[in-house]
Amino acid sequence: MELTQGIDGTRRLIDPALGPGPYPALAVNPGGTVTRLNDAARLLLGMIPGADLDGAAPAWLADAHHALTSAPLATVNDADLSHPGTSRPVAHGPIGERAFEAHGVPDEGPDGPGTPPGTVWWLFDVTEHRRLERELADERERTAFLAEASSQLLSSLNLERCMEVTVQLAARYLADAALVIAPGSGRAFPISYCGPDGRVDHQELVVDPAEVPGLAEAMQGFPPVPSRWLDPTAAPPWILRADLRDLAAMVVTALPGHGVPAGALVLLRRRGQRAFSEGEEMIARLFAARAGAAMSAARVYAEQASITETLMRELLPPRTRELGEVELAARYRPSGAGERVGGDFYDLHPAAAGSGPEQESLVVLGDVCGKGLEAAVLTGKIRNTLQALLPLADDHKRVLELLNGTLLSSESTRFVTLVLASVRREGNQVRLRLTSAGHTRPLIVRAGGEVETADTGGSLIGVLDKISSRTATVLLEPGDTCLLYTDGITEAFGGPLGDEMFGDDRLSGELAHCGGMPPEALVERVHMLASEWVGTGKHDDMAVVAITAPRRFHLSAVGGQGPGRFTA
Repeated sequence: MELTQGIDGTRRLIDPALGPGPYPALAVNPGGTVTRLNDAARLLLGMIPGADLDGAAPAWLADAHHALTSAPLATVNDADLSHPGTSRPVAHGPIGERAFEAHGVPDEGPDGPGTPPGTVWWLFDVTEHRRLERELADERERTAFLAEASSQLLSSLNLERCMEVTVQLAARYLADAALVIAPGSGRAFPISYCGPDGRVDHQELVVDPAEVPGLAEAMQGFPPVPSRWLDPTAAPPWILRADLRDLAAMVVTALPGHGVPAGALVLLRRRGQRAFSEGEEMIARLFAARAGAAMSAARVYAEQASITETLMRELLPPRTRELGEVELAARYRPSGAGERVGGDFYDLHPAAAGSGPEQESLVVLGDVCGKGLEAAVLTGKIRNTLQALLPLADDHKRVLELLNGTLLSSESTRFVTLVLASVRREGNQVRLRLTSAGHTRPLIVRAGGEVETADTGGSLIGVLDKISSRTATVLLEPGDTCLLYTDGITEAFGGPLGDEMFGDDRLSGELAHCGGMPPEALVERVHMLASEWVGTGKHDDMAVVAITAPRRFHLSAVGGQGPGRFTA
């Protein structure tokens, strides 16, 4: 505030009546009488000098003056008076439709010292400032709400959970109750409802979206007309719940998804609450955009997970079972801890029901070059091809030649090694025909502990135009086992220093102590040995299949004549 020098050397405030100041100002004596005021104050308050403040000014200004007079401001020194910003706001209130803030400073009067002290009130129009403050506060509140919504909605890829979060947030911040209607099948729609109590109800209801104005359009992804004007009294019973009968306002908003609509959001307010404003409807649309994106992502994830699960079932190894009264066990361990499939595989193809005694079952164990999902995809193709070639299974070489041609004609550059084992019961023995195509040769573990290597071999499949193969015939006596395994067992690196392969010799030495072991125990033993050798290190896919001639036989299995001896 500017100062002027008096004739007597004192410094005092410039009299506001002497100039057309930009802000309304009026001087009021301790008794509440207006002694002076400038033109701006006259125009604003419509008063003249000598007016009583209580009758001519707004009540809030008169009250502030009396309060200030009864408890005067602290003495304002020269330094304070030289800075108008140091005057403190004493009161604020409306004048007409505008908002004002009143700052009071001591007044020595126009005649200088000796006159009764009063107060000069400066009035500042803060209408626009308050409006901007409210808008800033509202924007901060909206931003915080949308940030919380985004955080909660993106924390899950479960569609029902996304719908639950959407209605809970909407009922808490935007309305008294909210519904989310997701696309359904036929006339049945998944619906989530949250009422004033905050509890969420999930249902699948047969409803007609056309019963609610704008809902059918919103379900198709089209924003309805300004929906704050919708009449809630026409709402059907599935919207007008028992805990929300006295409706006053309803909003319908589309939930936009990724290229396809994710559903619709319905907001409901009871009587006594203000109707939805244009700004609130805009916030509802911004919120709906986030909710729709989250629900759409959750739906896509669910669809992809379902497809993946369906395809994965075709890639997973089959469950083991007896093959014509031949005992069999198998186990597969992929290279990655979180993986379910890889490049190693096995398949079991029992002989056709009702087939003759010469009919053989087929066991296949293979190893596709590489590991992970790409190898698993090729594994699935190979298994399907072998399934189609089952009518030719009695001719191992022909099956391998056809499979080789199939792989060479594909775009894949991967190759596969495998073992074909045709299995047939002959009395108390099991006859095996074994053909290895570039694969580790099977081991025969006799009941007495002897370990033999099957005399079979052949070319890799998927590399050369012409392949060679050699088939070995093996007879298993009761308790004997034929072990098929992939190189993930013998080439597992580990040991004391972690840099040594498990190896064929070490495997054969361990199997010498496993004679007569049931196939389930033998398979488990081999996997345990390899796992202990690897420890926490990396390893390739591991697959093991054990084919065992059982120790016990039914009489019907040997033509009505029991075997010469039975072993327990």
